[in-house]
Amino acid sequence: MRPIEFPEQNSVFAKDQQGYMPLPVYYDKEGERGGIVSLWALSIRERLKVLITGRMYLLVITFHEPLQPVKMATRRSEVFTESEV
Repeated sequence: MRPIEFPEQNSVFAKDQQGYMPLPVYYDKEGERGGIVSLWALSIRERLKVLITGRMYLLVITFHEPLQPVKMATRRSEVFTESEV
């Protein structure tokens, strides 16, 4: 699985940070949610695994801070409101 660029993207996290993969994101700096959206592409093998098992893991690294709300989605409309794009 790898992060990919997308039309709404307005920032890249860890662009030049050693040890981290650049993460293209839409960062809602002005809205009350302060949401960050990234888009990921699955390999053929990963697609088959999800198709067969219907499962996917999500790892959130918190550095021992409180967990923030997280949402995984397959539809654009589940993460963007029309006012954000």
